[in-house]
Amino acid sequence: MIHPCNIAAVLPRLAREQPGQPAIRYPGTTGPDGFAKYDVVMDYHALDSRSDAIAAGLVRYGIGRGTRTVVMVRPSPEFFLLMFALFKSGAVPVLVDPGIDKRALKQCLDEAQPEAFIGIPLAQFARVLLGWAKSAKKRVTVGRRWGWGGTTLARIEQDGAGAGAQLADTQPDDVAAILFTSGSTGVPKGVVYRHRHFVAQIDMLNRILDLQPGDVDLPTFPPFALFDPAMGLTSVIPDMDPTKPAKADPRKLHDAIDRFGAVQLFGSPALMRVLVEYGKPLPTIKRATSAGAPVPPEIVAKMRELLPEDAQFWTPYGATECLPVAIVESRELQSTRAATEAGAGTCIGHAVEPNEVRIIRITDEPCDEWSDELLVPAGVIGEITVAGPTATDAYFNREAATRIAKIRERLGDGERIVHRMGDVGYRDEQGRLWFCGRKTQRVETRNGPLYTEQVEPVFNTHPCVRRTALVGVGDYPAQVPVLCYELLPGVEDGNIEEALRQLAQRHAHTSTIAHFLRHPGFPVDIRHNTKISREKLAVWATSRMNGARP
Repeated sequence: MIHPCNIAAVLPRLAREQPGQPAIRYPGTTGPDGFAKYDVVMDYHALDSRSDAIAAGLVRYGIGRGTRTVVMVRPSPEFFLLMFALFKSGAVPVLVDPGIDKRALKQCLDEAQPEAFIGIPLAQFARVLLGWAKSAKKRVTVGRRWGWGGTTLARIEQDGAGAGAQLADTQPDDVAAILFTSGSTGVPKGVVYRHRHFVAQIDMLNRILDLQPGDVDLPTFPPFALFDPAMGLTSVIPDMDPTKPAKADPRKLHDAIDRFGAVQLFGSPALMRVLVEYGKPLPTIKRATSAGAPVPPEIVAKMRELLPEDAQFWTPYGATECLPVAIVESRELQSTRAATEAGAGTCIGHAVEPNEVRIIRITDEPCDEWSDELLVPAGVIGEITVAGPTATDAYFNREAATRIAKIRERLGDGERIVHRMGDVGYRDEQGRLWFCGRKTQRVETRNGPLYTEQVEPVFNTHPCVRRTALVGVGDYPAQVPVLCYELLPGVEDGNIEEALRQLAQRHAHTSTIAHFLRHPGFPVDIRHNTKISREKLAVWATSRMNGARP
């Protein structure tokens, strides 16, 4: 029997083979000690049968195959049920980070042209008040419905009860979802995911991380938690605000890990820093994974100390548009630390098979057709590109952005899409990839370009510095490089600027940096609380350099 191309297609099998295994554990109520009881448990049988009922109810309500549907629901059992129900019905969920600027959020929702809107009461209230998603005529409230019309998720599930197995005959090229980027380097864009992209992601992550059915995972980033049920894992949803990983309570994270014997942990570098600063060992974790931004070398080293000797700490490289692209294990990453701190960039390992990763010359112009003449030699910094089964081919309703980011490559009688990552880097003699920063955040000076991930690690070695950020003041190609720095809590400025100047003189590529500005706290992205908004810092630095009030 040939199953539809759909990540929900595996649920019926898992429901038969491991019906009583928890698919999701959710914090639920809080005990007298302040820790979550995790008294909300959904096993694989319930996840499959209830998502069937919701899928059937959605179709009857008019949310079926191809219906673009905004989902604004907090991480919860309802979120998982809804997402798998939408996949089963063939609808197209539209996911946008709710924490982004409200004007950008409205723009994202307008661009997506949704036909349906599913959200908690607060999201529905905001939709009415702020004019979000006016094209959405079908409305479902997760919780109590007030005066905005539509129906409730409870009613949807009730209407679909007893309808039996649901799974639309989705094909590999059918649109499966529209996932908006974090917008950390610009206005968020809606990435068009096809069903084959999700299926390929599951396969590739399964192979490189060696995940086993029955393993217990603590995913601190909700979209990644969606993959767990498709791989037969138990997903323990942490008691934290997923939009603020830097403020997670490490005691609650350890409580969940210890109580259920989690062997897999996923988190952004900011989340890993929380665990590192807490300093308690993680004896049950066999695999830890961190993504979203480069993981600082000191965090990698300290995490290794907290993990068992035989545990693996992976840092995959990728983006919303293509994930995973490459991966490196912490032991190899540690072996490259000295090179990183001397300005080599950050090692991101080898490409994940069957991806083909190539480096092309840096340009801000579109490249419509692939040509090998675009390639640069090994060791030369260029833009990282990838072609493979998870490389998406378009942004929704963003033709100009699609043209900038995608290259069509002819292959015999067919063609494939090559995605431009928007990152710069190079390949070393061992075939490993090195990340040097975002292309848009490079600083073009009279003496040549400077790249953030080759400059900042040099200064991050100072014991009083929390992190640094390179920005350019002025226009290409005569920008003035400025190093913004953020100190560790409780540290006085003292002679740190002079120490940074001395560090700059140790390396040829940093020796031309003469301007250093202390910043009270860098602006970071909403999703991972890690990516520094150098665009905002550049505006701030420009005002300081021009003598304006900061």
